[in-house]
Amino acid sequence: MSQDTSNEVDHLKRSIDWKQGLAISLGVPLLILPSLGYLPIYVSAAAILVWGLSVLQGFFQNTAYAELATTFPKASGLPGFAQHVFRTENYKGKYDKGKLIGGFSAWSYWFAWNPVLAIFSILVGGYLHGLFPALAATFSEYQLALLSGVVIFVGLSIVNWFGLKDGAILGYILAAVSLIPLAILTIAPFATGHVDVANITGNWLPTDWSWDLHHVLILFGIFAIAQWSACGWETAAIYAPEYKKPGKDVPKALFACGIVCFFSYVLVQAVVIGVLGVDGVMAEPISPLIPVAQAVFGQVGTVVTIIMLIAAMILIIQTAYLGSSRAMHSMSAEGNLPKVFGKTNQHGTPFVAMLVTAAFNMALITIGSIPAILAAAAIGYTCANGISLFAYVKAKKHPSFANLERPFKAPKGWTNVALVFGLFNLPFCVIGVVYLNSLEIGWSSTWLGFVVLAFYIPIWLFTQYELRRTAKAAPAPALTH
Repeated sequence: MSQDTSNEVDHLKRSIDWKQGLAISLGVPLLILPSLGYLPIYVSAAAILVWGLSVLQGFFQNTAYAELATTFPKASGLPGFAQHVFRTENYKGKYDKGKLIGGFSAWSYWFAWNPVLAIFSILVGGYLHGLFPALAATFSEYQLALLSGVVIFVGLSIVNWFGLKDGAILGYILAAVSLIPLAILTIAPFATGHVDVANITGNWLPTDWSWDLHHVLILFGIFAIAQWSACGWETAAIYAPEYKKPGKDVPKALFACGIVCFFSYVLVQAVVIGVLGVDGVMAEPISPLIPVAQAVFGQVGTVVTIIMLIAAMILIIQTAYLGSSRAMHSMSAEGNLPKVFGKTNQHGTPFVAMLVTAAFNMALITIGSIPAILAAAAIGYTCANGISLFAYVKAKKHPSFANLERPFKAPKGWTNVALVFGLFNLPFCVIGVVYLNSLEIGWSSTWLGFVVLAFYIPIWLFTQYELRRTAKAAPAPALTH
């Protein structure tokens, strides 16, 4: 299929291999932190099973995305796939509805990843407030969250200004600082006997749990929240235009990150419940790893854990920062956002998109509520996954894509798998997370999510107007004889 060049933007550079893509994506195993104490509130120790099933869901979905990434090696992950597949080639009318659908999917994905920066800046501020009494005496948690956001966003912007390769180096450093201590903190309680299996087996589900419509809707909402964390390793595919050999690098980076996520999510939740019990987790829902560290390592372990978690949060913010900016660049390249968002510097970094992402998250930090921000982001993530999986089905069935080279192919019949999980996301998980929000924190996060998603429509319409105006103003090509 021919490429639409009506909205030419700067190109990303192919500079990384699968190991570097994995390093940047290794923030995803740490996305469990905001929900580590949240899921047990609703499903007790069955949260361990929810995490395991959610990572397996990621394997089903990301197998489809790996094929799309190698079929469309210039597309930036989920946002790029959906835009490329749904647009109508050589469309002559005023508004291409297929292009709007693909662009909306990319916008949903951008909004899903974006709040990671705000969520973990708030958490960093909270941990700093608890770790350093001098800071607590001078600044409130809210002020520390804002300061943390400014310092982290400026620092990451400077590091990533010089290209994705340098971002990968930072990923290696932060992965070592955060994942290794996290692994020790996960394994040590088993070795020292602090894990009481009865805390898990004796509290598998809440005593008032029943399989009525109310609890089924809660379960769909829980899976939507869990998916936002446990399936997020699809971000390894978003760097497809920057891999040296995308046909080989994308599947390797994806599935390596998925394996790390599976063991991390299942074991970390099992350790927290095994050591503290469900009641202990509910007593410390924001940071349950801290009392686990106290139980195993004492006060010194607590300080080390907080430092490790802060490093982990910066790694997560790095992953989200890069993914969000690439999503905006992709939308600009496809003519779904104004051309300015596709501007890159001499190192191939989409700096305008990064600046907008940082500014948007500074505004989100002012909200101050992690559950409200996360719930709104989960709405965007389920929309993005649902539409992207439907894009995979179309890419397999539509004649226009039949002859494209597919360096990596999902197993036979995967279109049915993608269709099932697409429907699981849209509408079931969306309905579930909206229902869960209404029970817990009212309608504020739901309205936040829908307003941000709906704001895309006027932006898209303006972009199409600008593209038509630019096309009319462009001089006609000279005739040759």
